[in-house]
Amino acid sequence: MTDRPSDHPYRSLPDSAFWRRAVAGQGPAIDPLAGGFLTLGRDDRVATAGSCFAQNIARYLKRSGFDFLVTETAHPIVSADVAERHGYGLYSARYGNIYTARQLLQLFDRAYGDFAPAEDIWLAPGGDRVVDPFRPTIEPQGYAGEAELRADRAHHLARVREMFETLDIFVFTLGLTEGWESTIDGAIFPICPGVSGGAFDPARHLFRNFRVGEVTADLSAFVARLRGVNPGARIILTVSPVPLVATASGNHVLAATTYSKSVLRAAAQEIAEDHDGVFYFPSYEIIMGAPAAARYFAEDMRNVTEEGVAQVMSVFLRHAAGLDLPAPAPAPAATGAGDETLAAAREWVRVMCDEALLDPDGD
Repeated sequence: MTDRPSDHPYRSLPDSAFWRRAVAGQGPAIDPLAGGFLTLGRDDRVATAGSCFAQNIARYLKRSGFDFLVTETAHPIVSADVAERHGYGLYSARYGNIYTARQLLQLFDRAYGDFAPAEDIWLAPGGDRVVDPFRPTIEPQGYAGEAELRADRAHHLARVREMFETLDIFVFTLGLTEGWESTIDGAIFPICPGVSGGAFDPARHLFRNFRVGEVTADLSAFVARLRGVNPGARIILTVSPVPLVATASGNHVLAATTYSKSVLRAAAQEIAEDHDGVFYFPSYEIIMGAPAAARYFAEDMRNVTEEGVAQVMSVFLRHAAGLDLPAPAPAPAATGAGDETLAAAREWVRVMCDEALLDPDGD
């Protein structure tokens, strides 16, 4: 008589817990979201922030008829194209790209008057205009002078407060662990001083590469602050799949990217497990996972194609809203160097990205 195998916890797990059943043979269009997720209603006011990839989430929410919250709007006479070049509608408020958790936390503190960075104005390249160090590319030509910049910043921070206090759901896309810090007061800049305004000074500007504990502490502090002004706010954390443009860590950019994304992924998981009403969404895994085999990247192996974004958002809206988007069209096989259909399918999604300025010849 053969003894029956003893019972164990794995016997009752769903298919999503097993690689053979959930991943092997499933193809690139995989849905790796399992367990509980939030419910997104048509009336929920959704604000987004984060790295360049966050702009894709905003774009699909608007396209799918959801309430993408925008508190900082352009003047009615400004054309849509001009407004977009100045960041209106790309972000819930015109903060530009927020790459690190520390930058997000400091944005909240600046908006509520609890942090006033000492280095708060940069000369624009050429020296005849000025830029905001914390939104260095939001005005493409810079501001005419200090008074104009400060007035616009005051308006902007008021709209940031409005956003935090009126949103129902906040989606934050973690992008980087690398950043540049003021040695005076710890202010974190979205881009290295000297790249898009200002002047780099090694005595005043320190390279930082945040660790898991630091990112976790910053996110935890942000959750507490947000809940302090908006107790019912729900939060979705994602990790951008877009690799680093460049690294100042001294490591190879591939190894630096792996470190950065690993830290962000680990921190996001810890925050989601430690805080009620905080959820993790696996956009990183959809694009970077083995099943995709890099098919969701453009030829530069960095920019995400429209097909990849569509797959991410189809999974998101299926779980959050019960909405089935049309399956993303796969890139066709090459038939020749002049194949316009192939070129269009491989085109990546153009977004406003401060980080791209670190390697301008690569865009």
